[in-house]
This record gives sequence, structure tokens and C-alpha cells, in this order.
Amino acid sequence: MSKKATKAADNLFYIARYEASHTNPQLTSRENAAEILGIDRTRLARIELGNILPYPEEVLIMSKVYNRPELCHMFCSMECTLGKCTMNELNVIGDFDRLALQVLGSIENVASLKTKLIKIAEDGTITPDEVDDFQSVLDALDRIASNATSLKIWAEKNIKLKSKKN
Repeated sequence: MSKKATKAADNLFYIARYEASHTNPQLTSRENAAEILGIDRTRLARIELGNILPYPEEVLIMSKVYNRPELCHMFCSMECTLGKCTMNELNVIGDFDRLALQVLGSIENVASLKTKLIKIAEDGTITPDEVDDFQSVLDALDRIASNATSLKIWAEKNIKLKSKKN
């Protein structure tokens, strides 16, 4: 890719292909990329221009060909109706050390979360005065889950770990 497209410059799928073309010159042209992906060139153009959303199967293929496992999670959390309701958006970080620190920071207070949850659960009900504490436990668990997913995606991308789902 000799120059960056201006109309598609903000599109997640275009950016993924553009960055992948630095290591795989076959992805430089949309025509070659479409052939590798097994989709029509005009469909890929419409996806990259943001005129249409790709099918989930296309996102999966792009994530593998472009070595961008985060595309699947981003698509599900931002575009899929079910995913928007059930998945958290990820803070995708490129540096392992920063990501590891975020993971460690989110799990550092696990013992206090455990204590808080035991105290809430000991009588078998969540009383009105325990709701705020319970919400803080759920929020902390969301942070842990999000950071764990980010670390897993980083590993899949950078050290070629295989996802259990593949």
C-alpha cells in the first residue's frame, strides 16, 4: 500500500488490512486481499468504507489473515446486537508490560473481593444495604474479565497461542 486511503482511513477493517500489509505484501491491494479472504472485491471495499458491516464469518477470516484476533471481540462488542448487551469493550494495548500491569492491578484485591462476597452471601440474600458492595464486586470482576481477555488476545496475536475455540 503506497498510500493510505482517505475515505476508509478510520475504518477498523481497513486499518487492520493496512497494518497487515506491512508484513504481508499480498494484502497491499484490495483485490489481492479479497481473493485471500474469499470475498468479493467490491464487498471488501464497501466494508472498508463503512457502507456495510461484514458478516461474522468474514470478521473471523479477516482476524486470522490480518493477525488481528481483537477484530472478533471488537466486532461482537460494538456491532453485534447480542454482543453489545453481553460483552465489554476491550482496551487493546500493544505493550505486554503495560497489559501485564493492568491484569495484576485488577487482581491485586481479589482477597478483599472474596471477603466482601462471602459477607454479602452469608445470609443467602442481598439486602438493600449490600447492593452497593455487590455492585463493586461485579465491577471488579468485569475489570478482571476484560483484562484477562485483553491479555489472551495479545498472546494470540504476538506469540501465536491457539484459542481453545479454534
